[in-house]
Amino acid sequence: MNYLEGARKGLIEIIKGKGIHDQKVLDAIGKVERHLFLESFLWSRAYEDIALPIYCDQTISQPYTVAFQTQLLEVQKGDKILEIGTGSGYQATILSAMGAKVYSIERHYELYKRTKKLLETIDHKIFLFYGDGYQGVPQYAPYDKIIITCGAPNIPETLMDQLKVGGYMVVPVGEDTQVMKRVTKLDNNEYKIEDFGYFVFVPMVGGTGDLSTL
Repeated sequence: MNYLEGARKGLIEIIKGKGIHDQKVLDAIGKVERHLFLESFLWSRAYEDIALPIYCDQTISQPYTVAFQTQLLEVQKGDKILEIGTGSGYQATILSAMGAKVYSIERHYELYKRTKKLLETIDHKIFLFYGDGYQGVPQYAPYDKIIITCGAPNIPETLMDQLKVGGYMVVPVGEDTQVMKRVTKLDNNEYKIEDFGYFVFVPMVGGTGDLSTL
C-alpha cells in the first residue's frame, strides 16, 4: 500500500495549495486512510481531491471540502461535536483524529449499519446513531460544535438549540448550491452568521430511510 501512502501525502499538498492552513486538520487528513471508507475498486482514486460514490446514493465528500468545514470548526482537543450525516464515516474519523468526542447521526439505515461496522474496527470512540438529522441527538446536548455535511435549506433551529452558547455550527445552506456558513451562538436568542463561499452537497432530508426497502 505504499502508493496509497504516497498519494495521501500528495493530497495534503493539494489542499494546502487551496488554502487549508490549520496544521491539525492537515495532520488528520494525513493520518486517516480515506481508501478504507470506499469500495476497493475505488481505492486508486481515494486520494484524488474529488467526491466519490458510496452506498445509498450518497457520496464521500471531496477532501478539500472536509478540510474546509473542519478548519471552520476550529476543533480543540476534547470538543464534543455533533455531526449530521455520518455517510461513510470519514468526516467523523477526521474529527476524532483531532481529539474531538464525536456523536454522528445517519438517516439511511443500511449506510448506518455499514459505517458502524467499519468504525468498530477503525475508531471505536465515535458514537453513531440512526435517525433523523433534523432532530439531532438531544440526549447528549449541548455540543461545543455542530457540523452538517449535507445541504440544508436553512439553518436548523432544532440543532441550534443543541449547541452551547459560544459554540459554532458549520452548515452549507441552500438548494441546488449552498453557501457555507459558520453560525456562532452568542446567547440563546442571538447568533453571528458568517459566509465562506459556495459548495455543492447532497440535500439534507428529514425523516429516516424506509427500512422496508432494505
